[in-house]
Amino acid sequence: MRRSAVTLVTLLAAAGALPAQEPAVTNSVGMELVLIQPGSMVVGRFQPPYPVPPDPNAAPPSPAAGAAAGRGGRGGGRGPSYTPEQYARLEAMAKAASAPGFSVTLPRAFYIGKYEVTQAQWKAVMKTNPSIFQGDRVTDDADRHPVDNVTWEDAQTFVRRLNALEKTSVYRLPTEFEWEYAARAGEEADTPWTVIRERAVAGYNSFFSTQVVGSRKPNAWGLYDMQGNVWEWVQDYYNEKLFADPTPPRSGKVRVLKGGGFAADVKNAIPATHAAGPGSKFDVGFRIVRDLKR
Repeated sequence: MRRSAVTLVTLLAAAGALPAQEPAVTNSVGMELVLIQPGSMVVGRFQPPYPVPPDPNAAPPSPAAGAAAGRGGRGGGRGPSYTPEQYARLEAMAKAASAPGFSVTLPRAFYIGKYEVTQAQWKAVMKTNPSIFQGDRVTDDADRHPVDNVTWEDAQTFVRRLNALEKTSVYRLPTEFEWEYAARAGEEADTPWTVIRERAVAGYNSFFSTQVVGSRKPNAWGLYDMQGNVWEWVQDYYNEKLFADPTPPRSGKVRVLKGGGFAADVKNAIPATHAAGPGSKFDVGFRIVRDLKR
């Protein structure tokens, strides 16, 4: 996808006018998968908020106001009453913590699950159900909840058996960059918390179990629960850093988890969150990618 096309995707997504990229296809166990076209994004960009500059025309803050500013308090109607020295120190800290990020290009189209893998789909392939949230632990149809309590190795076993069931080799876990690209759906800036709350089964103490997949609003490309419900395994090793590296590590101790679970704070239910397994088990699942047949 050329830069002009990516820009158009971004503008349409920001306006809320971008539908799913292609109609979903359905496989033999009822998984709906959406075709994601090639494109680019910036990963790892971080810009902490800068403090409000001091007003050169204002009277110097009182000692009490200055102490409150140093503790993060607010000194008046204009906002924090920082002294010039405090402002300079905070500005330097914000600059030191910021990161420009790096560009990632996804050169090939791929299908990704419209929803997280459900308990019904897991049972159809694996003939078992490891989920904690089933039976009397839910008040509705557990088969429509995401499968939970799944390790990365469990997810790989599911992939192998699904490929064997359909006599193919096209199913796999997404890479971290594929997952984040699909989750962003053309958005370049951080997703506002108000939008996250509309999309995500998340928010500490807001939910006490997983929920039926697709119960919240989808993102601009028609994908549900990319944020919240269950953390999702991806293929990559974790790099022991706050953000991913331009080249994912070839080895490591644990794998990456994305998206946040139902018990996650809203601030963690964002596409950029780069977390590591094994997680809490009760809120860990996954979704599937299918390569286009060549």
